[in-house]
Amino acid sequence: MQAPFAKTVNAPGPPSGLSRIGTPFRALFGRTLNVALPTLCPSCRELVGGDGLCGACWAKLSPIEAPYCERLGIPFAYDPGPGVLSMEAISDPPAYHRARAAVRYDDVARTMVHALKYGDRLDLAPAMGRWMARAGRSLLDGADALVPVPLHWRRLWARRFNQSMLLAQSIARESGIPVADGALKRVKATAQQVGLSQSERALNVQGAFRVPPDTKAEVAGRRLVLVDDVLTSGATTDACARALLRAGAGNVDVVVFARVVDAIRAPI
Repeated sequence: MQAPFAKTVNAPGPPSGLSRIGTPFRALFGRTLNVALPTLCPSCRELVGGDGLCGACWAKLSPIEAPYCERLGIPFAYDPGPGVLSMEAISDPPAYHRARAAVRYDDVARTMVHALKYGDRLDLAPAMGRWMARAGRSLLDGADALVPVPLHWRRLWARRFNQSMLLAQSIARESGIPVADGALKRVKATAQQVGLSQSERALNVQGAFRVPPDTKAEVAGRRLVLVDDVLTSGATTDACARALLRAGAGNVDVVVFARVVDAIRAPI
């Protein structure tokens, strides 16, 4: 009988003065600031309430819906029937089994991701996670745990939170699937992937991820879903999946908020 996953640990808070104040005071000041400084839509800067993105900008997002490649989740130009793969999935299959994304990585999605990662807009994570849970419903069905793509400890120290953890926690609230915090570690401080070619991206993250010895028993034989904000070349998620599979994971899928789509593909 497999041991249950370790209890999910809340991600660190944003790097602000409020994060150094005790929880009761932080909650009180947070409510006060919400009244004094209303939330702005990160895309158009209009005043908003609720999830932090105005209705007009939500409408500009481009959801990725069927038909799409069963393996990579890349949208197709027409419906070829169930189980059909894209040329990319056939010619260069990833280590993970399936990937799903909520939206295309367009201007609004890019603004949301950057606001979450670099602008301390943690209020965006719940809505983004709900979209991801909806897009990845078929992957989450029967999954044992969510595994957020980890940050290296130096980057986590500087940012004070891992956006993938926040998204995983939001998906967990929607799905009831636990977050396997600590199941995967980033053991190498890699350069930013932005601006690198596909081969350079793969080389950059080679050997960057590892399953700690004390969590291998929890990973072995499990159906895991990797969680990240954006899928570009797939190099990072592929490296994560390989590390989990080497540790004995039974299956690894991927769910992200947005993925880069160069063009709508024709099925093979």
